[in-house]
Amino acid sequence: MKMLFDFFPIIFFFVAYKIFGIYVATAVAMAASLLQVGIFWLKNRRFELIHVLSLAFIFILGSATLIAHDPMFIKWKPTVIYWVMAAIFGGSHLSKKTLLEHMMGKKINLPAKAWKTLNTSWIIFFTTMGGLNLFVVYNFSTNAWVNFKLFGILGTTILFGILQSLWITKFVKKQDLFP
Repeated sequence: MKMLFDFFPIIFFFVAYKIFGIYVATAVAMAASLLQVGIFWLKNRRFELIHVLSLAFIFILGSATLIAHDPMFIKWKPTVIYWVMAAIFGGSHLSKKTLLEHMMGKKINLPAKAWKTLNTSWIIFFTTMGGLNLFVVYNFSTNAWVNFKLFGILGTTILFGILQSLWITKFVKKQDLFP
């Protein structure tokens, strides 16, 4: 359910694009991202980093898209987000605990080396996805990019998450799963 909540601005963008085009879809994504951050705040009384980053960049690049009437700005948004996330995850290697260990360390007990490996895999994932987005942006139509943005990015993220979960299970003891 959380993943659906995380991706609902993309889904709204996709539907609006198919019906109204890139500029209305951009405005819809901006509104949906604002709604997402607001709902998350009301429910949890805190913000989630990825939602806030996405909101900031959708407003910056979305506004540039609407003002300049150039969809290239909004097409760069996934890459910017992915590369900023890669940098944040990378920077966390300089502290005692990686970002993933800070986020999930109370729920999952992993050795320090496993946390570093897991964190590094996310850095590689984010960097690769940012590059892949640019490849699609510059080599395919806007329509193909919008389809990739929903199905390609969502599908790849789900697959990567499943692979990460399977990798983590080799470190988790049975008593951790069934206390």
